[in-house]
Amino acid sequence: MARDTVETQFIQAVEALSAGVSRGAREPVREGTTLTGEEARRLFQFQLGSRLLDVAARWLREQNEGFYTIGSSGHEGNAAVAAALRVSDPALLHYRSGAFYLTRSAMADRLPEQGLRDVLLGMVASSKEPVSGGRHKVFGHPDLAVIPQTSTIASHLPRAVGVAFAIERARALGLQSPWPADAIAACSFGDASLNHATAQTGLNTASYATYQGQAVPILFVCEDNGIGISVKTPRGWVEAAAQRPGITYIQADGCDLAAAYDAARRAVRHVREQRAPVFLHLSTVRLMGHAGSDVESAYRTAREIRSDLERDPLVATARLLVESGQATADELVKLYESERELVLRMALEAARSPRLGSAREVMEPLAPRKADLIAKIAPVSAEPAARERTFGGALPERGKSVTLAQAINHTLADTLSVYPEMMIFGEDVAKKGGVYGITRGLQKRFGPGRVFDTHLDEQAILGLGLGAGVAGLLPVPEIQYLAYLHNALDQIRGEAATLSFFSNGAYVNPMVVRVAGLAYQKGFGGHFHNDNAIGALRDIPGVVIAAPARPDDAAAMLRTCLAAARTAGSVCVFLEPIALYHTRDLFDEGDGGWLAPYVPPNRWAETHVPIGRARSYGDGRDLTIVTYGNGLRMSLRAAVRLTQEGYSCRVLDLRWLAPLPIEDLMRSAELTGKVLIADETRRSGGVAEGIVAEMLDAGFTGAIARVTSSDSFIPLGDAAAHVLLSEEEIERAARKLLT
Repeated sequence: MARDTVETQFIQAVEALSAGVSRGAREPVREGTTLTGEEARRLFQFQLGSRLLDVAARWLREQNEGFYTIGSSGHEGNAAVAAALRVSDPALLHYRSGAFYLTRSAMADRLPEQGLRDVLLGMVASSKEPVSGGRHKVFGHPDLAVIPQTSTIASHLPRAVGVAFAIERARALGLQSPWPADAIAACSFGDASLNHATAQTGLNTASYATYQGQAVPILFVCEDNGIGISVKTPRGWVEAAAQRPGITYIQADGCDLAAAYDAARRAVRHVREQRAPVFLHLSTVRLMGHAGSDVESAYRTAREIRSDLERDPLVATARLLVESGQATADELVKLYESERELVLRMALEAARSPRLGSAREVMEPLAPRKADLIAKIAPVSAEPAARERTFGGALPERGKSVTLAQAINHTLADTLSVYPEMMIFGEDVAKKGGVYGITRGLQKRFGPGRVFDTHLDEQAILGLGLGAGVAGLLPVPEIQYLAYLHNALDQIRGEAATLSFFSNGAYVNPMVVRVAGLAYQKGFGGHFHNDNAIGALRDIPGVVIAAPARPDDAAAMLRTCLAAARTAGSVCVFLEPIALYHTRDLFDEGDGGWLAPYVPPNRWAETHVPIGRARSYGDGRDLTIVTYGNGLRMSLRAAVRLTQEGYSCRVLDLRWLAPLPIEDLMRSAELTGKVLIADETRRSGGVAEGIVAEMLDAGFTGAIARVTSSDSFIPLGDAAAHVLLSEEEIERAARKLLT
């Protein structure tokens, strides 16, 4: 294949090098550095391999055999960062980390060819690629503690901080972690990504925690090539933006292997010993453009491109080796040529390897839940004596029937007693017990190590959950209101939901996200406290969405979600209808129809609610009303009035909004032949759209109608009633179907 300017420049520059003062292999390659000749030679091999992977990526693309050309050229200095870390330090890497990956692979006593092959298999989307199985080209490997990331905008930083937090929290709680107690987390990103909100969240969370005296052993590595695709980063901006309380700033020339090596060792030593964050700023260059299709001359001058070529880190390391007598120029040129031939030959072999062949293969890691295992784990309770201590002798099943809020509170207490790795956190959840008292008393019973407040940042809250989950803990973060979840939805969409997919199940982040949501609050509300938009959640593959309406369902479904997270790494969103938290009555004031006894542990198995199973009320044969959440209470009330008039109705509570309970839905629909969907979400993008589509796809030929809330934001006060689904609308639509 033809050589481009970068390759030609490298050969010419190396051929022109002259030997200097010869130094021993175990001596520093130059005065003032700790990098020995032996180590420099070793790291050069990985830098060279990374460069040649970029060459191979472009060749594969030309042959229409490769699908990824964003390379690491100019960033080969990150080999020094890998060398400063341990193989057991979890690393979350951005897409220019070829030299880091090859270095770590070799540090794990793997053959050099193995690391190269890993990356090449990713480029050709081979199903034999060791981490994603052909689903994406990522740097990751379960044996190397490299957690695969697909983020291009530093959205992995909140998770990285969560990993660092979890390392310390697991040690404090005496729990097992995938990594040693003195491990540190490392994450890398580019200068342009530093400006993204998620990057700011990661840095701010580490700073905020450190400011309060908490240990956060994380190494932030900003590889600053001065440009984001085509937009230049202002000179001095990274240094200025990195200055934060509690975060030590260290800067070095990432094109100079010796300087990068010394800075990385200093940074890692500080993080490991002080258990405090460091921002390592490595100035780099970008060679070969942003990606294979990038035409740099469209936005960079010839002088700028030439200036970066002159700082080529591969040439700089070659100069170190030649001038210190570790190698001759001719030897390095021959090494380049022989390695180039090897890598291209391996690329050709990789292109012939198998690829994913079906939708089933592609989707296999998305939702590997085993219903029988969940059913076995969900009913497990603490020993009777432990439960007595948890509830202070006042076991909830011995008391009166409970509200939805009380059922969730008791279940959280019960499950905290069962799972020592379980943690509850979010804004106001500790001493206050949450806005609605759902977590009241839990911190007092289980301590601040397991129930604690966070600062006000939903991305940070979910990031802590993501890090804790991948570290083997069982996080239960709370998002105070559904509307606030949208501020951080990509932490579920782009991070939580994708991890098992892009690691072929090798990595999971079990998590149950409790969200106070939906509308109908009286005397309080407005858009941010009465949000009914869940469309953006429902289209995330693999995510479970639970929407309990009644106290007994909430308790059982929460246990199910926790069991699914614990056994299969499921990501669950537990959507709690705010307006039903403290509801007591169903028809008349004082009837207690919305209360339910708290089921004792010896009945948990028989009351287990599997994921994707609905609940039916009544045995009517004229009409099925399909609903969930607040709609359940309204539909039951409407159904009773219709029954009194001689109509025979049944109400189906979906309970699960993802996956939808299609079998139960179709069974009820076929029994009546007429279906009314009472959906409190919006008409466009609401749950009803999915239900109708599923029924039609399943071949339902009966009558279908739907009533929904309006396509509107929810206003304050009584005006909300004008745009929210009402009981009267349900009854009116039902009559229309029945007559």
